Amino acid sequence: MKFWKALSLAAAAGALFMSATNAEAAYPEKPVTMIVAFGAGGGTDLLIRALAPFLEKQLGEGSRVEVVNKPGAGGEIGFAAIADAAPDGYTIGAINSPNVNAIPIERQARYSLDRLDPLYNLVDDPSSFAVNTEGQFKTLTDVVTFAKANPNGVTVGTTGIGSDDHLAMLVFQRQAGVTFTHVPFQGSAANEAALANKKIMLSAVNIGEAMQYKQKDPIAVLGVMAEKKVEQAPGVGTFKEQGFNALMSSLRGIAAPKGLPPEVRTKLVDALGKAANDPGFQAKAKELYQPIRLLAPDQYAAELAESTKELRELWATNPWLK
Repeated sequence: MKFWKALSLAAAAGALFMSATNAEAAYPEKPVTMIVAFGAGGGTDLLIRALAPFLEKQLGEGSRVEVVNKPGAGGEIGFAAIADAAPDGYTIGAINSPNVNAIPIERQARYSLDRLDPLYNLVDDPSSFAVNTEGQFKTLTDVVTFAKANPNGVTVGTTGIGSDDHLAMLVFQRQAGVTFTHVPFQGSAANEAALANKKIMLSAVNIGEAMQYKQKDPIAVLGVMAEKKVEQAPGVGTFKEQGFNALMSSLRGIAAPKGLPPEVRTKLVDALGKAANDPGFQAKAKELYQPIRLLAPDQYAAELAESTKELRELWATNPWLK
């Protein structure tokens, strides 16, 4: 009797194991939600929507990836939605540094970085300053000259407090010895629309986004905050070349809530890597003026850790939120 009972228990355990193994092998059995922490039409949104079909292909036949926008609070709402999701692989999303690093430093955030699992970085997009072509600014020097004569007189749009755009504005203020009036928006599309409609005088915006908007709106780029000219904007000089040692950039990558099953995480990372390296995706990213910089999980996590350390040091001496 004991023998048959033991055999029955072993068979049940084997069935459970096979069931769990089959469930893992079948991932994904339902649509994967990809959260974008900014509004539709911005650089991150367009990048993720471009990636989605390539990720579907790599996840397997019949897979679906649904992009959902959750803008607000400089990205905090979307980042928190990723961190709060069940760690089952069915909710992942885009994270943007320095926003994702800066928010928990500057305030009591709804998420913490240790609740996010960086899976793959896609883009490294330097900051830039853009203006309306019908405005009065043609160079960075024009901006500085006007700002010195009119403290707080230059209105500067960004994608929110603590965003790379906001930090870029603050870095330039310190370099040039001027003060601007900050106008935060919920995403780059709203920031760009305000500039195109002359609601703001200047926009701090990533170069990939600026070059894309330049194709349809009366927008000129005054400079890029990179060590050297970028491929997406060969005619745009760096801030350094114009006498301002200002550097700022934004990583855009994919993260999941911490605690994914190892098999699911492996499949996601592998699919993201293959999707990001697909020539079709890279061609689409080039069309969107997105500077590709692919980082596997360990490299990506190390990059985020280093930038978080630098931001904490900056906050200790020059807090960007007062």
